[in-house]
Amino acid sequence: MLMNKNIYIEILGNILTDKEWKKRSEKCDLEWVRLDQWTAQKSRFLAVSDCGNEYPVALARHSHIADGDVLLYDPHENRMVVFRVELSRVMVIDMGRLARMDADTIIHISVELGHALGNQHWPAVVKGTKVYVPLTVDKKVMTSVMNTHHIENISYEFMPGTEVIPYLAPHEIRRLFGGAGQESHSHEHPV
Repeated sequence: MLMNKNIYIEILGNILTDKEWKKRSEKCDLEWVRLDQWTAQKSRFLAVSDCGNEYPVALARHSHIADGDVLLYDPHENRMVVFRVELSRVMVIDMGRLARMDADTIIHISVELGHALGNQHWPAVVKGTKVYVPLTVDKKVMTSVMNTHHIENISYEFMPGTEVIPYLAPHEIRRLFGGAGQESHSHEHPV
């Protein structure tokens, strides 16, 4: 248990990515702290567990919580406090087919896609030939927007956020999930 005057300042390990911590967790009573993706990006917050216990967290600047991170471990009481991070789904737009096209077509389609996403104020992360957009509104709305724009030579699918994270750097994860738990930034234009 790493605390500084009852403030938790460090993550001890992760039960999903570290075999030793997974083994320890199997012998413990687990207390869960559920965080939305917005809170998980913060380094300072008050965590409340499913048992109603409060845990003040003050991690190093630019730290963020991952699903399965261990906040508290007490081997004498066989007790562990673990974070559950609930990430939204992500629309993954594949622009790989554009790589074989002429520059004018690439620019045209890229600007068209940028306009479609930007007009909705959807956050996006571009990585290689893929564009990642968190669901900030209902999936049906996002599908409708993409179908309305009908941008040729791109494809898209919806994936769980946890499947996308391995492809992203920490700053991209923050950009992708940092604001998606808040109210949507999309808007309607007057007719």
